[in-house]
Amino acid sequence: MSVNKVILVGNVGRDPEVRYLDKDVAVANFPLATSESYTAKNGEKVTTTEWHNIVIWRGLAKVVEQYVKKGDRLYIEGRIRTRSWEDKEGNKRYTTEIYGDNMEMLGGSRNQQNNNASQQQNAQNQQENQVSEPDFNPNEEDDLPF
Repeated sequence: MSVNKVILVGNVGRDPEVRYLDKDVAVANFPLATSESYTAKNGEKVTTTEWHNIVIWRGLAKVVEQYVKKGDRLYIEGRIRTRSWEDKEGNKRYTTEIYGDNMEMLGGSRNQQNNNASQQQNAQNQQENQVSEPDFNPNEEDDLPF
């Protein structure tokens, strides 16, 4: 068994870009900043910021389109995906993205009022994204060499 799970709490770096594909399938893209602070040996406070490329699909993307703006604080739960492509010069390029499965809007009254929409869409997305797991019988011997 393997696990690919990411949990992020951060701030939206720019207004989300939402596109619609075939059959009205929405996809939202936006950067999310997470920051970490610590005190260096010399007593100076140091803050580092990591930027994450967030991709959200279907109904949850429609919620993002309607309610999420630059600066909003979000809780994102999802998985890491890396994809590659060739640029115009034929160089292979890579990007790592977080495919968000669940999202909660944090902070401010505007976000609290709209959080119900994202929670309802999270439940629907979980149903749409379920993958059937193979049956596992702990009493069954496997043929693994270790």
